[in-house]
Amino acid sequence: MTIKVHDLRPAPGSTKRPKRVGRGIAGKGGKTAGRGMKGQRARDTVPATFEGGQMPLHMRVPKLKGFNNPFRVEYQAINLDTIEETGLDEVTPEALHARGLTHKGALVKVLGRGQLTRAVRVEAHAFSKSASEAITNAGGSVTVRPKPWGDRRPPAKGNQFANR
Repeated sequence: MTIKVHDLRPAPGSTKRPKRVGRGIAGKGGKTAGRGMKGQRARDTVPATFEGGQMPLHMRVPKLKGFNNPFRVEYQAINLDTIEETGLDEVTPEALHARGLTHKGALVKVLGRGQLTRAVRVEAHAFSKSASEAITNAGGSVTVRPKPWGDRRPPAKGNQFANR
């Protein structure tokens, strides 16, 4: 037999009926209905979350987690196997953009996945150690391009609300 939600019942004797308050002055729990005399809590004006003027819990806890670094530098990764597939002898960010491999004006970082079988001149903004070794071992050359913002830190992204 399958049990359905409407068949569920608490065990006999495990639950008590709730006290019915506010049913006139004759019965128990009538008139003031357990709220005492007068005052804010005797009336229906205080919310359940009110903490007597103390900063409430929902306002005390921090809301936003983490931190977004406005000076983060994001590179577009190009691996050696991708350079091998292009067939280019001179690889630059502009040539990669023309092939649809990077976004326009993106900072390019060459990573070391794959093999190079020929000499290639590669210009990029950054290289992994394994990639630069693989390019030079294949007879090619590695040229590091300067960042567009020079030797200082990059300009901040976002606005005044970015890290709040």
